[in-house]
Amino acid sequence: MKNFKDLAIEIATEAGTFLRSRLNSTHKIDYKGEINLVTEADKISEEMITSKISHLFPDHDILAEEFTHTNRGSDFRWIIDPLDGTTNYAHGYPVFCVSIALQKLNEIILGIIYNPMLKEMFVAEKEKGAFLNGREIHVSKTIRMAEGFIATGFPYDIWEDSQNNLNYFNEMIMKARAIRRAGSAALDLAYVAGGRFDGFWELKLKPWDTAAGWLIVEEAGGVVTDFSGKDYFLESPGGLY
Repeated sequence: MKNFKDLAIEIATEAGTFLRSRLNSTHKIDYKGEINLVTEADKISEEMITSKISHLFPDHDILAEEFTHTNRGSDFRWIIDPLDGTTNYAHGYPVFCVSIALQKLNEIILGIIYNPMLKEMFVAEKEKGAFLNGREIHVSKTIRMAEGFIATGFPYDIWEDSQNNLNYFNEMIMKARAIRRAGSAALDLAYVAGGRFDGFWELKLKPWDTAAGWLIVEEAGGVVTDFSGKDYFLESPGGLY
């Protein structure tokens, strides 16, 4: 059998190719919240990914965004966002990705983020470095905030909860060179790892948003913390910085 990395790359590529082919189709949109969308493509992509993982590794646990949460007591858990950037996708805006991570006990050991529109595959294994289409990548060397090109996002409950990142955004926009809000946290983290962004922060992210990107950033030489500056973990309160 192929190793975890090669299999995850194949699975992410298959799901991403499907998503790309359906981008300009008419989508069936459901709502998980007032502005939190899910399309039929999210569900199909998740089924494609999880069914293959379950077939290959029937004893492994799976945590995926839409509907697949299995807990068999395994040391291994796959953490999956089948379509990160759903709102973009639903509007035909071509900024989205597939994110697949593998956790062993309490440690992320594999991270895959695939941008099917640019055919860019970001890959990291624990203590083996981070790569984009096979080429090793590193985070930016920028130190001064005034030179910083950074990314952020806003939570889905922005209308209801005052903890909505607007206060942080208002502070940061006056200190950084520029801020971008592209709508895919996983892709933002991959771009930090590749040195395209100098940094990223966001509130109220879920494990499937961050698991793969967290490892890729750290393997590219970056630092990932919670908002208090402590080591990040998947259930960190507040957010990721």
